[in-house]
Amino acid sequence: MKKLLLLLFVSLPLCLNLTAQSNNFEVSKNMEIYTSVYKTLFENYVDDINTAELMRTGIDAMLESLDPYTEFKSESEIEDFRFMTTGQYGGIGASIQQQGDNIIISDPYEGFPAAKSGLIAGDIISKIDGREITGKSSSDVSELMKGEPGTTLLISVKRYNEPQLLDFTIKREIVKLPNVAYSGYIHDSIGYISLSAFTANAAADFLKAYNDLNKIKKMSGLVIDLRNNGGGLLNEAVKIINMFVPKGELIVSTKGRVPSKSSVYTTSASPINTDIPLVILVNNNSASASEILAGAIQDLDRGVVVGQRTFGKGLVQNILPTAYNTQTKITVAKYYIPSGRCIQAIDYSHKDENGKWEKVPDSLMTKFKTRNGRTVLDGAGIKPDIEVKQDDAGEITSGLFFDQHIFNFATRYYINHPNDSISSESFEVDNVIWNDFLAYLKEVDYKYTTAAEEQYKILEKSIKKNNYYNDLKDELNTLASAIATAKADDINKYRNNIELFIGSEIISRYNYDKGRIIYSLRHDKDIDESISLLSNPSKYLNIISGK
Repeated sequence: MKKLLLLLFVSLPLCLNLTAQSNNFEVSKNMEIYTSVYKTLFENYVDDINTAELMRTGIDAMLESLDPYTEFKSESEIEDFRFMTTGQYGGIGASIQQQGDNIIISDPYEGFPAAKSGLIAGDIISKIDGREITGKSSSDVSELMKGEPGTTLLISVKRYNEPQLLDFTIKREIVKLPNVAYSGYIHDSIGYISLSAFTANAAADFLKAYNDLNKIKKMSGLVIDLRNNGGGLLNEAVKIINMFVPKGELIVSTKGRVPSKSSVYTTSASPINTDIPLVILVNNNSASASEILAGAIQDLDRGVVVGQRTFGKGLVQNILPTAYNTQTKITVAKYYIPSGRCIQAIDYSHKDENGKWEKVPDSLMTKFKTRNGRTVLDGAGIKPDIEVKQDDAGEITSGLFFDQHIFNFATRYYINHPNDSISSESFEVDNVIWNDFLAYLKEVDYKYTTAAEEQYKILEKSIKKNNYYNDLKDELNTLASAIATAKADDINKYRNNIELFIGSEIISRYNYDKGRIIYSLRHDKDIDESISLLSNPSKYLNIISGK
């Protein structure tokens, strides 16, 4: 036995060393093959090759085969990574969108150069520093507008109802998007904080918002809104959780293939309030750090999660330096919240027969327990304690929104009513605005195709292919007529939903994003559920106690 153990101890390092040598050989071998192919293409391909572009295509394709979060950035693109972690950049402070060949100002940020200079949502960018930009992509135009703070640029825009181009000379500033989009009271003493990102200082911004609310009056409950928050810095999420749970609590651990990428995060400071009832709002676009915050609060039974199931991103990325001032964001670990579960919804190590990544099947999900013994599952994001079903907005609503008709109507409304005083707390879309919108749709001859119409076309084609058309012509005509009748009533059937989108867009023109949030809170089923829950202490306690 002693000889056998001695043999094992001697042979184990040798085996490990041989494995490492084998891996190193495979890396060297494949690097040599890659370089050889690249060089051979350059020397022999029939046309001239843009070598930098070819190499970038190869790198992007290689990383794309791993997961959507592992990315390479060239030296000129590093600003994108910096923005992801700091939330700031040098620019004019406006988001843009593409409509056909046009690039349009979609959202000037309050207090930043674009808004201060007079640019408004709906302005079509024609030139930047005298250069025509029609036909360029939104990413190309975005790069032209960014730059060193203190430098200037000249933007020429076409504005609705203005015959000539309007010129704006704008000085770039450091643009820092807020982590806290809005905070206030939503009902009596129930506070509300909308956390839109987890960039640098998110916890400090959150704490300031919390303290400001308490200065107004003592909160009886707090709603933390993480809907549409795609995440950010993990340590900022841990700091915010620490405000409401005791020191020394395990919040999240990360486990990677490389031991150095495995870490444990615990609360390290004294909390500010371990008693205040909490509601965490989430939806399908709440991801990463948002899921850590919501999941930890749920696992520790420190609050109630309300809304819709989250995205399911349980992967950790590090930004690492690579050659020639480039950087690569690499998935290095998975994270696990207090119950021990990982909420990663897609298994990027396996693909189905169609080459698509597979979701973790229900049969492979594992049950875990919260501190009070409630059952929670891994592998599919955070399932809310109270799931709120959202109204069906209808295909027509999404069509009007994504085809930019609601946006363009709001642009016209604002330009035609520039001096209106509109309150986010009381504004509603009345019959006058609604009839104006219907007139606008007639003017632009708006048409859309429903899923039912698409299915009808497939059915009709199949019937004709099988020579049944003459036999079923009357039935087909009846069906087509019924679909057309139902479609014609969509505008009235979904009027309430369409009005909410119109109202939100109009409000943003006068009161920016803060006004949009205040308006939407008055028409929010998740908020109504949160208020109801925090106004009923026994129901709240029953949920977190597992009764």
